[in-house]
Amino acid sequence: MTRDEILEAAAQIFGQKGFHAASMQDIAQAVNLQKASLYHHVSSKQEVLLAVLDRALDLLIDHMQAVVAQPLPPEEKLRQAMIVYLNVMLEHRDLAAVLLLEHRSLEPELHARHIPRRDRFEKLWRDLILEGQHTGVFTPVDPNLTARALLGVMNWTITWYKPDGPLNPQDIAAQYADLFLRGLLSERG
Repeated sequence: MTRDEILEAAAQIFGQKGFHAASMQDIAQAVNLQKASLYHHVSSKQEVLLAVLDRALDLLIDHMQAVVAQPLPPEEKLRQAMIVYLNVMLEHRDLAAVLLLEHRSLEPELHARHIPRRDRFEKLWRDLILEGQHTGVFTPVDPNLTARALLGVMNWTITWYKPDGPLNPQDIAAQYADLFLRGLLSERG
């Protein structure tokens, strides 16, 4: 039994039950361990939650850094970042649900350890917006507010997205990108 397998099972359980309703016994059963044996791999449910959150952010940061490193114009980088983000979030829905909904369950000390990683992820989005502003492609809006608005719209997709629905993640991301890049007003508006 590896730590990665434990974290994968924990993400699924936290995503389905919520952090507070999940128990270490649930996680142990999911990976076919005795509860006491689980403690050889992790020290607490809080530690497991932090590790799951770190895993989710590391996955997203890696994907975002790959997009940002591409030699593309800022508007295309933003479009690609949105596609990658939604694909990762919807492919790893349990992990995404834990990241978006359970971070508030961290105890203050562990929450303080979580914040720098979250800030690093959000900074990638702000820097992408600033890049577009510096090149004159994006309007001079508050990059913090814009990044949070963009992430907020995409984050809630996990609550309503259906894999067998009429839109796939790329279609949804393309429509979100058009909305953010072009706005709602038509040329006549």
